[in-house]
Amino acid sequence: MQLESQSSNESFWLDSQAAGQKMKRLTMLKDDVANLEYLQKEANSIVEFYELAVLEDDKSLIVDLDAELQTLIGKVNQIEFTAMFSGQYDRRNALLAVHAGSGGVEAQDWASMLLRMYIRWADQKKLSNKIMDVSPGEEAGIKSAVLQITGDFSYGYMRSERGVHRLVRMSPFDADHARHTSFALIEVMPEVEMGADIELDQNDVRIDVFRAGGHGGQSVQKNSTAVRMTHIPTGIKAICQNERSLHQNKEIATKILLARLMEREMKMQAEERSKIKGDHVSAEWGNQIRSYVLHPYQMVKDHRTNFEMSDSNKVLDGEINGFINSYLQTGLS
Repeated sequence: MQLESQSSNESFWLDSQAAGQKMKRLTMLKDDVANLEYLQKEANSIVEFYELAVLEDDKSLIVDLDAELQTLIGKVNQIEFTAMFSGQYDRRNALLAVHAGSGGVEAQDWASMLLRMYIRWADQKKLSNKIMDVSPGEEAGIKSAVLQITGDFSYGYMRSERGVHRLVRMSPFDADHARHTSFALIEVMPEVEMGADIELDQNDVRIDVFRAGGHGGQSVQKNSTAVRMTHIPTGIKAICQNERSLHQNKEIATKILLARLMEREMKMQAEERSKIKGDHVSAEWGNQIRSYVLHPYQMVKDHRTNFEMSDSNKVLDGEINGFINSYLQTGLS
């Protein structure tokens, strides 16, 4: 393997963080190869015993081998599925940011519903998750939030959710119960490490410290512990006000800023590829990927893959694997 030959070179270890990332990647690739070799041996063994069972007309052994074969097929299908995670950062943890669109409380409530949906999905997948930052809405819901999802292929799964999500429903905030359409933007970024993945010159970063907001009461910080970091060359911002410690908020804001800078770099590369291929790349708020209809009928439809489900409530409770799988199977990025 190329990575193995690189690791034997003394210069490979000069950048310890980058070397660590590459060695982690090498270990994962070796595990994948070992799994494939094991499954190949299992398949050969089943074929040999099956031929023997047929020759000796051993019906009970044939039944047992059929059960083993189904288990093996399941393992192969899982490997084929994970093979769809071909992106450089697909195995990484994910940072998912939810932003309410215009429309006040309606959009802010919709943003909180999406945040809950992703938390439910992560729980069902047994992926650790933590709200790193949240900006509460004026009356209900949230203006924005950042959710960290930790576990193998978290980013590979979640990159399918990037874009604008549209909700159509009877408004619970309208006295006339009129039908409303709300929008929220989902950003998805791989978790990155400074130095190993991306360089960040501290001279390019402006840090503002301010008092954390909230709905009032005990949750409002009396000291200035919230942090806003601005990358001056690009104007990209990261805010964290969730923690009581200034140091913790700065640490989390740095992590979010690094992820957004990496996402920007990945978008620029994708746009360059699209120019070469002649594809059209939509602007963020113009890229409506999915509609959730709660009234006058129930349906959730992905506009990229045409995959749809008729039980909207089930989807909002975290049942989004069908949408993720159909997206991955199309090979979209």
